[in-house]
Amino acid sequence: MKKIISIILTALVLAGFGCSKSRLDVENPGAYGYDNYFTGAAQLNEAVIATYAVLLHNGMWSREYYFIFDLMGNDAERDAPLQGDIRPLSDFTFTPANSILTNMWASMYRLVLRANVVIDRATAWAPAAAADQQLQKQYIAEAKFLRAYANFHLVMLWGRAPLRNSYDENIGNLYPKRSTTAEIWTAVENDLNAAIPDLPFPKDQAAGDLGRVSKGAATALLGKVYLYQKKWADARTTLQPLTQAPYTYALSGSYDALFTESSQSNPEIIFQVMHARWTDWGIGNQYYVFGGQETWGGKATHSDRAQEYGFNDWRNVFVSESLVKAFKYTTQAGLPYTDPRAKSVFYGDAASGGKTDYCNQCPEGTQAYPFAESQGGYRWRKYQYYENVKSYGGPASGVNSLVIRYADVLLMLAEIYIQEDNAEAARPFINQVRGRVGAFQYTTLGNKANATAILMRERQLELSGEQSRYFDLLRWGVIKTVLNAELKAQYGAETFQDKHVLLPIPQQEKDTNPNVANDVANSWN
Repeated sequence: MKKIISIILTALVLAGFGCSKSRLDVENPGAYGYDNYFTGAAQLNEAVIATYAVLLHNGMWSREYYFIFDLMGNDAERDAPLQGDIRPLSDFTFTPANSILTNMWASMYRLVLRANVVIDRATAWAPAAAADQQLQKQYIAEAKFLRAYANFHLVMLWGRAPLRNSYDENIGNLYPKRSTTAEIWTAVENDLNAAIPDLPFPKDQAAGDLGRVSKGAATALLGKVYLYQKKWADARTTLQPLTQAPYTYALSGSYDALFTESSQSNPEIIFQVMHARWTDWGIGNQYYVFGGQETWGGKATHSDRAQEYGFNDWRNVFVSESLVKAFKYTTQAGLPYTDPRAKSVFYGDAASGGKTDYCNQCPEGTQAYPFAESQGGYRWRKYQYYENVKSYGGPASGVNSLVIRYADVLLMLAEIYIQEDNAEAARPFINQVRGRVGAFQYTTLGNKANATAILMRERQLELSGEQSRYFDLLRWGVIKTVLNAELKAQYGAETFQDKHVLLPIPQQEKDTNPNVANDVANSWN
């Protein structure tokens, strides 16, 4: 009987709780949620900064991004220490399960998601003060730039990809279908065109806003987007204003100075990913680049590039033989010539034109670069700071990652004029870039084919190690021919196949999104 009574009492108690659900669902008036947190400029600014933070996530600029495109564009050549899922990028033997490419895909969509949150919450904000109204526009514009940057990569690298235009799409559609490339390109253009009017000119940005998107950065990216689609007239009218007032962009007086920790305010830099040297910052974990972003890594923002590329440190890569050879060509008179940028880009021997010493400002004094030794070969000088220290002792670089700089804009304008059959109009832009390093000046670029070849080489040399060549070869339609010739010489096989024109849809995406999985051909894209 006692057992029966106990069961009945228990049932009554549970029933009582069920009938009085409101007693359990007491709301905490101090709790914040999606609807009540982003109600002011400070909170929305936090959301914008959190969106920028994705640029340092896995697959992005703290570590993997430069490996991906330096290796696939064959600016860099793998060395024996390079292992794991980064290694197959060098000879295109990766699969859809490659973790590095999967991380980049995921980070691009994380960038889209966070940008969508900013746009949604900032749009819902109704500030009364004029200053806050201006901030509202700026925050939305910054988010649209970052969303466009992500979608630009998605359409260039994967072609048809899911397009998420709003926060509602992020939370309400777990299995988005792939959009057409035309739809994605249009979305990128629309975001950038909407962002430009509400962003500040670079000269109007506060010192504390260094690294945030400006009107110039959005304009330069939009011009690049038009260029990549071969919309020559749109690209020209978009990029040309960057060369005149009120913009004050100019080539740095020193090519070397661009790739140092003191270059952050350089007038050539249009958009950059900000890094702070770990030893100076004093916060976070030195090895956050290996997956500790926003978790165990703390607030560290440094780059791993110097350490991983450094010949006196982890030496994971060489400068590729093909890039080294590209710095040697002939003058207009047919005489052999070594481009003066060689010594700024790589360490090598005297014959190559590379820099032959280092540690020029070290306490130990200048050291000879050990070209002939086992750790020798052609190694990166660009983005390194071996002028100041003999070795780094860990990942800690505070050299910012340059995404768009003025020299790139000048070369894009030159390319546009060449494509419009006006090589003479292109020549001053190419000569301006060459003049900065003291290279000989072209008196003519010749016919369109010759001018195009000069432009292609100029972009390869000027932007080497800046993750540009892969995109250039891809959009020019020559990637298979060019890379296979180089890969055969380096690795003994022509490993770039037609399918590699697009990256594989990540296996993780196919495993979780049936709409994408059912739309993938040959288990690739």
